[in-house]
Amino acid sequence: MGVVTAEIQGAVGYEVYLRSFADATGDGVGDLHGLRERLGHLAWLGVDIVWITPCHPSPLADHGYDVADYLDVSGEYGGIEALDRVFEAAHELGMRVLLDLVPNHTSNRHPWFEASRADRDSPYRDYYIWRDPAPGGGPPNNWVSHFGGPAWTYDEHSGQYYCHLFLPEQPDLNWANEAVSAEFEAIIEFWLGRGADGFRIDVAHALAKHPELPDLPPAAVRGEADPDDLMTVFDRLEHVYDSNRPEVLEIYRRWREVADAHNGLILGEVYLLESDALAPYVAARDGLHLTFWFAPLHLRADDADGLRRALAEGCSMAPGSVAWITSSHDSSRAATRFGGGPLGRARALAVAALQFGLPGVAFLYQGEELGLEDVEVPPDRAQDPTATRAGAPHRSRDVARTPMPWEPGGGLGFTSSERPWLPLGDRDSADTVAVQRDDPDALLHRYRELTGVRHTHLMDSEVPVEWLTNEGPVIAYRRAKLVVAANIGAEALSWQPPGSARPLWRSSPRPPAPEGTLAPGEAVWLELHN
Repeated sequence: MGVVTAEIQGAVGYEVYLRSFADATGDGVGDLHGLRERLGHLAWLGVDIVWITPCHPSPLADHGYDVADYLDVSGEYGGIEALDRVFEAAHELGMRVLLDLVPNHTSNRHPWFEASRADRDSPYRDYYIWRDPAPGGGPPNNWVSHFGGPAWTYDEHSGQYYCHLFLPEQPDLNWANEAVSAEFEAIIEFWLGRGADGFRIDVAHALAKHPELPDLPPAAVRGEADPDDLMTVFDRLEHVYDSNRPEVLEIYRRWREVADAHNGLILGEVYLLESDALAPYVAARDGLHLTFWFAPLHLRADDADGLRRALAEGCSMAPGSVAWITSSHDSSRAATRFGGGPLGRARALAVAALQFGLPGVAFLYQGEELGLEDVEVPPDRAQDPTATRAGAPHRSRDVARTPMPWEPGGGLGFTSSERPWLPLGDRDSADTVAVQRDDPDALLHRYRELTGVRHTHLMDSEVPVEWLTNEGPVIAYRRAKLVVAANIGAEALSWQPPGSARPLWRSSPRPPAPEGTLAPGEAVWLELHN
């Protein structure tokens, strides 16, 4: 398994979406000073690993995922010394810090790309994927961008197209070039030497491309294209040449060697929804230490059977190598996805409870511990490229990226600015950390208790998972003497553990239903007596 993977078994991770976490300077944008001031909340909650979204200098075409300098920190966030202080403060509190590393593409304002564009004979030209137009003119192949339109932009100055699987401002790096690989190994060394404890790897499945760049075939199952949603074009192609290439695994084997020398952690955003495709990234235990498993993010509130299958598939890949997740900055918040209101919040906690009992690392997304739901963002305040460029406001990620509410009053403790970078929406005092901490029945305390019971009762990753239900709204499993059960349905249901047991944790502050019954959205952790 490796030293790092063994050390983090049973850990709880927490995603900090930096722009929306805490603003200490009053400009309406979260920063590293604010994060450092609020680290105590994460330690109180029971967090072991803090993942920070990109803080490098960036033109912000995609809010930091277009990096202009991998070896520095944006002044907007406080500069590199502010990050040093975050490392120090987190380590004093016993937490590891993961930086977000974006290796698939850079900003078009990165010096590498500027040199690449300026001179076709520059050694940096081959840092990117440049190609001549197709014989009849136009892009070199039929590849398309995640954000709509061709994955190619023509550069008048040099007479060629460059590839970008995301925005034109995010040109893809050429990972067939050994110089690119050497650059990133040096970047990893730099940050691990400075105090980072590892990295979350953005778009970890897409770095390597087929060397001949052939056209993509149509997807086997093709839905109706929405002419007003440019992103549907991406979904109608089978991404066999621009994603999930076997060559990418060698990149992570090399990074693993660098990271292990510093006891660093490599966590991949491998956005593949089939477990057999995802497993090779972690199964040999010589590449990524962990990979997120995103299948549960795509399930409806009423699909308990689908959720059960997704959890079972995640457990089957490589025990201890899965990072579980119920929300992120790229998806609608769990409480909203699971129906909204009290039931949606209860279901979100119940799904977290199911994941927290499984081997690996369980992640929370900032505000999830408060039961936060999506915030409607008016069109004139939209920031996400999916809404502002791709003609897909219904896919906008802004709804899950709005500021964290810390305390009652103006700006809800996030900022002193009258206009934060995204609106606060209709959040009120009851949504804030301060008010929920003062209320022992608040959802925040149920999440804190859940992290505590995970730390004290989770066993070795090799202890198997025995599923106790095969269908229906109640999902239950056993691991040795631990039993975890959750009712994802909208009605109270009878359920009994497989033997006498004592309660360890329950998602309701008070017993809301008779013995042997799980209320709607209720979850329990039990310890069997025999």
